[in-house]
Amino acid sequence: MDLLIRISAFLSMFVTMSLWEFLRPRRRLMQPRRERWPTNLGLTALNSLLVWGMVGGISYTIARFTAEQGVGMLHWLVLPGWAAVMVTLLVLDFALYVQHMLFHAMPLLWRLHRVHHADLGLDATTGLRFHPIEIFLSLGLKAAVIVLLGATPWAVIAFEAFLNASSVFNHGNVAIPMHVDRWLCWVVVTPDMHRIHHSTRVVETNSNFGFSVSWWDRLCGTYRADPALGQEKMPVGLLDYPNPLSLGQLLALPFRGDAGRYPLSGARSAHT
Repeated sequence: MDLLIRISAFLSMFVTMSLWEFLRPRRRLMQPRRERWPTNLGLTALNSLLVWGMVGGISYTIARFTAEQGVGMLHWLVLPGWAAVMVTLLVLDFALYVQHMLFHAMPLLWRLHRVHHADLGLDATTGLRFHPIEIFLSLGLKAAVIVLLGATPWAVIAFEAFLNASSVFNHGNVAIPMHVDRWLCWVVVTPDMHRIHHSTRVVETNSNFGFSVSWWDRLCGTYRADPALGQEKMPVGLLDYPNPLSLGQLLALPFRGDAGRYPLSGARSAHT
């Protein structure tokens, strides 16, 4: 059931965004779909095979275990069911916001995360483009949060489905009327908001870290409303990797080059 819900949410959002990008694109892509999609979707397929082949639906399994054993904060507090669900959703989302900042702040983690940022044409498939090691580290963090929190099992399923759909949505190359986007980004991370995070300028890359809701960036001071060059002219990707990378090159990327180029702790002024 966990797998079915997640796949259904992902496919529904991916098909919707792909059609939307074709009919109403926000920007002209530096590298067209036909050149990027085989690599991005190939990496997605590899990650899916590795995750489900090695650990399966680990988040839901751990949540059920904590519920059966009465482990975690939510099992020690007296909260109504709806409140436990809301706490589960918000804490997991905030944990991923913090994780995202850490992947920019720590050179070793940035080596992994730059696979995601090296995409030259931002669209729905970019939201799926992560190194397998980063995927497994993220699963480990979520597992730890689930245990400490005693997360509600079905809320964990809902969060995973919403997270996958959100990642596809907020990386989409879709045109949303400005007045609608300004309203939406008070609640959720919109494509225009997240696209700034993929700018080649360090001060913009190190902003808008949220995946699902936009509140964490606003509360923690990492929110940026507009890129300096505007949405259409803002270059995306990494200056260190101006050419397309193959699937093999992406898998090898964490083990090559300078890891300290973009992290929060050591951004070079030449790129600001």
